[in-house]
Amino acid sequence: MFGIFPSARLKPSPYYQATVTAGVTSFTVYNNMLMPTGYGNPEPEYWRIINGVSQWDVACERQVQLRGPDASKLAQILSPRDLSICKVGQGKYIPMCNHDGVLINDPILLKLDEERYWFSIADSNIWFWAAAIAAERGLKVEVSHPDVSPLAIQGPKAEAVAVALFGDWVKDLKYFWFKETTLHGIPMVVARSGWSKQGGFELYLMDSARGTELWNIVNEAGKPWDIGPGNPNLHERVESGLLSYGGDTDQHTNPYEVRLGKYIDLQVADDVIGIQALRRIHAEGPKRHQLGIKFEGDQPNPFGFAWEPVFQHGIKVGDLTNAVWSYRLQCNIGFTLISTRAQPGDTVEVQRASSWVRGTLCELPFL
Repeated sequence: MFGIFPSARLKPSPYYQATVTAGVTSFTVYNNMLMPTGYGNPEPEYWRIINGVSQWDVACERQVQLRGPDASKLAQILSPRDLSICKVGQGKYIPMCNHDGVLINDPILLKLDEERYWFSIADSNIWFWAAAIAAERGLKVEVSHPDVSPLAIQGPKAEAVAVALFGDWVKDLKYFWFKETTLHGIPMVVARSGWSKQGGFELYLMDSARGTELWNIVNEAGKPWDIGPGNPNLHERVESGLLSYGGDTDQHTNPYEVRLGKYIDLQVADDVIGIQALRRIHAEGPKRHQLGIKFEGDQPNPFGFAWEPVFQHGIKVGDLTNAVWSYRLQCNIGFTLISTRAQPGDTVEVQRASSWVRGTLCELPFL
């Protein structure tokens, strides 16, 4: 059995002790924090998110806050998606790129007021990036990591739990919209969002000292719906076609290669970082695209630590970026980042850790 060596480099989640009490058995490191990845029962945990309601410690979704007179200007400079019509209380999914049009994060942007924005980031140091751009452009904006730690409730019964916690007003929240509120005096933002396709809410705790208290309140409110602990479920997210930045992308990936082109607004101002490169990429067309793959065989074949090469007619055409057993499809499935010469319906071979495996390419999502 492996242990976790404490380190000042590893930030504790406000929900850490609560997850230990709940029986967490595994973690990964995400944004320098421990994120639970399992509670010892993978298949029941999967069906809980599909059929019921699951409670997740996702404090590792750190917030990069922009605050000041130029906050909206900096937000747009960092975002190749047009933010001009984004309203207070609204969130938007943002492909964030460097000057070459390479994807460097895919956060949810939340507009709290005209001079305050959060980027709810995937796994990378966007705080450094945003602060450097603000200084370079001479903008009047403070860039910081506020004391904000999301807790998610996900699954088809999540709304019932949210109503029990907050009241009927949560039913009126549109997808990616949010509201600032309190629960038993605990300050938070409640958003209809979360890293699953099964629906749910994220509670952005704004007082880390009250993490265990909030976890227990949610757990108690969810008991009538058999709530239980879980995590961003790998099986569900692959079946649902959800991108994992840094897992399904490399140092050359642009948004058009991974199905994010619809979130790029090419008409935004020229000073938006990456937009001129993205215009060229759009005009020329991407050289790779992201496709699903369904493998032959009827036994689980888990993914390893590294991408696995994909071959067509003996020539390497791309890579397998993840692979899981699909409980609903009863086969192994995964994502490929692959040459546009390869198309859905094509048969390919993947050099897996244990053997060569044949599979058929398909569009995403699987379900």
